[in-house]
Formats: sequence, C-alpha cells, structure tokens
Amino acid sequence: MIRNIAGSVLALAGATAAVWSPFRAWYDGRHGRDYAIGDLFTGITDVKADIAGSILLPLAFAALVTVVGVVLRSRLLVAFAGIVVLGFTILWMVRVGEAEGSLTIDADGTGLGDGLAFAFGGGVLLLVGALVMSGRSHTHRVDRPHRPPQPPQPPQPPQPAEPPQPPQPAEPAGTEATDRTLTYPSAPGPSGTDRTLTYPSPPEPPLEDGPERSQGPDRT
Repeated sequence: MIRNIAGSVLALAGATAAVWSPFRAWYDGRHGRDYAIGDLFTGITDVKADIAGSILLPLAFAALVTVVGVVLRSRLLVAFAGIVVLGFTILWMVRVGEAEGSLTIDADGTGLGDGLAFAFGGGVLLLVGALVMSGRSHTHRVDRPHRPPQPPQPPQPPQPAEPPQPPQPAEPAGTEATDRTLTYPSAPGPSGTDRTLTYPSPPEPPLEDGPERSQGPDRT
C-alpha cells in the first residue's frame, strides 16, 4: 500500500512536469509548444506550430495515461507514459542537434532551456514511479459477516444401555399335533366281508416336565 502511494506521487509529479515543460523555453528561448510534431520526423523549421499540433500533444497524452495507470495501479501504463515522454524528448534533442550543429547551454539564457529539463525529468520520474509501485494484488478477499461465537454445548449424558432380553424358552418336543388314524371293525357287508372305517384321532397333549407318562394300550 505504501509503495503504491509513493509510486503514484512520483508518477503524478512526473506527468505534471512533462505537461508544464512545453510552456517553458526549450532552446534559445523558443518554447516547446512552438515546435510541431511533424518537425520531429522531418526536421526542425522556424515555422511556429499550433498548440493542438505541437509537441504538447504527445506529452499531454502521456499525462492522461499516467492518471489512468495511477487509478488502476498499473505499473505498465505508468512506465509506458514515461517511455513516451522520454522518447519524444530525446527525438527532439536529436533533430535540434542536427539543425543547430550542436546542443549548448549558455549562461545568458541561450541554448538548452529549463523546459527541456522539465520534460526529461518528468519522464525519469514516471519510470521511477512505475518501479516503486507494487501494482495490483491478485488475491481476492471475501468479507464475511461477523458472527458471535457460539456458546459451548454441554456434554450429553451417556444413554443407558438397553437390558438384555431373556432368552425365549424352547418349545418342548412333541407339541405339534399329529394326525393318527384308528381302525374300527364295521358291520359285515352284503358280501360277508368285514369293512373298516378310518377316523382321525385328536392330537396328543404336549409332554410335561417330570417322569415319563406311561403309554396306554393302543386302541384298535
């Protein structure tokens, strides 16, 4: 956070110096706004340029890019603005050196002026500001509403174990009823032979614990 603030201050100071420089003398008392942009590519002439087509235009564009870069905390945009300012300043120095034969700084105010110093210093401050800035953080933090701490829950008492179920007594053998048939002699038939009839007998009761019951005589 501190790095972004310091870098933004340096970048804005550099952009201000770059925009202010065309209104100062660049060479032999001639202001930077008097140099046309086309003269930087074709050669310096004595024709005075309009403000809209002067060297002020690229420097103002660089200042606008700087403001956007500071708002977005973009180091790339701020560095790009510094390169634009330094690029046009150095290109102007090359063209003026070709036209004048040399670049001089005289004590009487002729030669290179303070406007060039403002432009060159502004470009350097923009690059330094881009280096100082830390840029945007890529981590996204989601703020969650504060929730009061929940009171600790009392320990639950242990559940009583269910008593074991007593084993069910096994049914004694012989409780199932079985059908038995008894045969009784019937009256003689017309043919003189005996006939027998079969009737189901009731089931015997279950045996009780104790001495074995004596078996009775079979009924016929």
